[in-house]
Amino acid sequence: MRRRKRILFVINPISGGKKKSAFNKQVLEVLDLEKFDPTFQITDHPNHAFELGKSAIEDGYDAVVAVGGDGTINELGSAILGSNMPLGIVPEGSGNGLALYLGIPLNESAAIRRINRFETVDVDTGVINGRNFFNIAGLGFDASVSDHFATENIRGPIGYLNSVINVWNKFKPSKYTLVIDGKEYTREAFMISVANSPQYGNNAYIAPQASINDGLLDVCIVHRFPIYLVPKMVFHLFTKSADQSDYVEIIPGKAITIVRDDKGPVHVDGEPVEMGETLNINIKHKSLKIIC
Repeated sequence: MRRRKRILFVINPISGGKKKSAFNKQVLEVLDLEKFDPTFQITDHPNHAFELGKSAIEDGYDAVVAVGGDGTINELGSAILGSNMPLGIVPEGSGNGLALYLGIPLNESAAIRRINRFETVDVDTGVINGRNFFNIAGLGFDASVSDHFATENIRGPIGYLNSVINVWNKFKPSKYTLVIDGKEYTREAFMISVANSPQYGNNAYIAPQASINDGLLDVCIVHRFPIYLVPKMVFHLFTKSADQSDYVEIIPGKAITIVRDDKGPVHVDGEPVEMGETLNINIKHKSLKIIC
């Protein structure tokens, strides 16, 4: 009889504002227990998922599964980079950008059934000042929103919308110097997103042509735009046409440096991180296996 694959499910209990008290029971009902031997761990402090991922490698697990949002995926993915251990995803976040791009169902049972297939795809990893990201990193407006959202009492889309409104009223564009594959650009920007996959989450596409395994990052520069154009900009995001806007400039590249006037928050897969004036960004091609 073949040995069952040992899978560690790492559960973020607060991601997406969703209760997960019945999750273990659902896994035991849906997962093929003739093939897989599941174990469950709940995160209870920042970076706990990273620690659990490292322990899973040492303990000889065959796979880890992030039960949470892009932040949980980031911690687990960062932990297992270079180990050849695959990462599964059960999307439970506010946006679920990476899962949506990979076609992983938002329904828990359907996502668990995907794990039964145990089929993997190799994806790229972006690196910004030593921090890994698998979906999108950014600075400017969206980073300020992520920073505010981290302190928001309400999770999920409503809490995120509250943060957008709060930040919008006091945010000002900044000047940036960018060097992308050796070519220099100077821009005043509302925000800059560095995209490994096309969307933030909730099917809002900032970089419609981005691919997660093409060895490139799409640098999306959003220029200052008048407030009356907000509905049009939102329309572009949700119709995969941001690259057609006069206020969006997208430049693909592998080696990227961004210099800004002051240090401040950068969002790394939606999680705010304080970084300095100079941001060095590169890509590790096909460096992580994801079960999809």
